Amino acid sequence: MSEFVRVARASDITSGKSKVIELNGRPVVVFNQNGKFSAIDNICPHKGAPLNEGVFMGTMIVCPWHSWTFDINSGSCITNPRAKVSCFEVKIENDELFLKVQ
Repeated sequence: MSEFVRVARASDITSGKSKVIELNGRPVVVFNQNGKFSAIDNICPHKGAPLNEGVFMGTMIVCPWHSWTFDINSGSCITNPRAKVSCFEVKIENDELFLKVQ
């Protein structure tokens, strides 16, 4: 059964920034794109790089090790269409940020 878990305060992640949280032992990076929040696995499927250390531009994150580029809203890899990272549904209530656990 899926449930939402509180992971942070929305106001702690300013626009254009990200924050790494742990969700059931799994590193997840939460992005704030001008008030729209997205969350994906923080590990690049190519070689295991921490995606939060890459360049965050608009709706894309570029892996810091080999420049694989991921859409932070869908998890799709632009560089290699066969690769993908998991996405998490985000909900905000009274400045509290929740992610849906799958």
